[in-house]
Amino acid sequence: MKSTFSLLLLFILSLSFSATAKDSVDTIDQKLKSLTTQLKLTGIPQSTSPLPSIESPLAQLGMKLFYSKALSGEYDTACVSCHHPMLGGGDNLSLPIGVRAKNPDVLGTKRSLKSGYPIEVPRNAPSTFNIAFYKKSLFHDGRIQNISNKTITGIYTPDVDYQKDDLLAGETLVQAQARFPIVSIAEMRGGFMSKAHNQTVRRALAERLKDKWLNEFRKGFSNVKGDREELITEQNISYAIAAYEQSQVFINTPWRKYLQGDNKAISTEAKKGAILFFTSDKNKGANCSSCHQGDFFTDESFHNIAIPQIGIGKGAGKSKTNDIGYAAVTKKPEDKFRFRTPTLLNVEVTGPWGHSGAYTSLEAITRHMVSPLKSVKNFDLSQISQKNIKLDDMKRNTQEAIDAGIEIDDINTLSNDDVKNIVSFLKTLTDPCVKSRACLSPWIPKKTDNDPDGLMLHGLSSGSGKLL
Repeated sequence: MKSTFSLLLLFILSLSFSATAKDSVDTIDQKLKSLTTQLKLTGIPQSTSPLPSIESPLAQLGMKLFYSKALSGEYDTACVSCHHPMLGGGDNLSLPIGVRAKNPDVLGTKRSLKSGYPIEVPRNAPSTFNIAFYKKSLFHDGRIQNISNKTITGIYTPDVDYQKDDLLAGETLVQAQARFPIVSIAEMRGGFMSKAHNQTVRRALAERLKDKWLNEFRKGFSNVKGDREELITEQNISYAIAAYEQSQVFINTPWRKYLQGDNKAISTEAKKGAILFFTSDKNKGANCSSCHQGDFFTDESFHNIAIPQIGIGKGAGKSKTNDIGYAAVTKKPEDKFRFRTPTLLNVEVTGPWGHSGAYTSLEAITRHMVSPLKSVKNFDLSQISQKNIKLDDMKRNTQEAIDAGIEIDDINTLSNDDVKNIVSFLKTLTDPCVKSRACLSPWIPKKTDNDPDGLMLHGLSSGSGKLL
């Protein structure tokens, strides 16, 4: 009898606990749904640029160009060297290794420079994933910008005076961006035509393709009778590469499913993290959405958040190894150390994080964003395993950014569990496709694809026995 009573009591208690737990989850969902309704979130970012299919002839041509070393000055680098789909649209390095790689066919953390060369690329490689959704600017410092005022509508690039329309920029921000890595000395140009103007270099690189790429351009531009002078131009090269990059749309996330009504699409921890993410610090939240706004999770504005400045920088500041960010573009003192807010879609796979790639874990960059001063004070240099990165000026350079006016205060109301919940939420912004070699295969050339001049980077290696 006593045993029966005990079992009955345990059963009643378990029902009560289950009801309480369900009520708690329902309350969390109600609170989160209220926030997302107020913010009019749908999980689907909008683009003003075309979103071509990867199967389109133009995107297929762009993919081959993206993988070809023919567009590097010394035939040792391709766009994909720093932006591979299996590496989150980046390279998994804090700072990229473009030209002078020890083995050009190795990407990721095992990629290294030839002996005697330092790492010269000053900023982390931004992901190409979902690049088509940016509307205002590209690059960490916004040096590619859409401009529209009373007298000018167009695209600004570094080839012209600030806020002037570059008539050769192309049709979209993505096309304008695609024209610059090939003329960057550290990224792809190397010592090729070192005294020449950017446009002269671009035309010279296009000339290289005219003997063997005509059939590819005819297919890409659906012009079977086009001649090489008409089709193989630096403008068409960037146009095709842009089509490939714009086809990299990966937005089918668990978060999107949740917003569309599937309450089981994300965990309770992620829901708690989302509430903190979308709640202001005044209301005991993390205030993340003040900058990471909307369905694309960015205001596309520029902010000083004092990411530790590792590497050689851009030759600025007291040490001459600092990076003043947006101010180098605008020449305005108030823009010093400001960098563009990146999207958080697929952020889980796009590390290392920060304009300098200073943080090598998603939790570490999240902790910086909620408590930057504390994070900088406790910054762990040992987490940066990449060799040949200049680190001795890091403290001085980062302090200079703090002194210039850091725009985020440390939030002392958040616990370790709160930070972990925010990280759980950030992981719901990952499209499962970006973790699958099979799913990403349309964006990676097949070994059987035609290689016009034998310079495509087929069979890229991660350096640890795994082919990308």
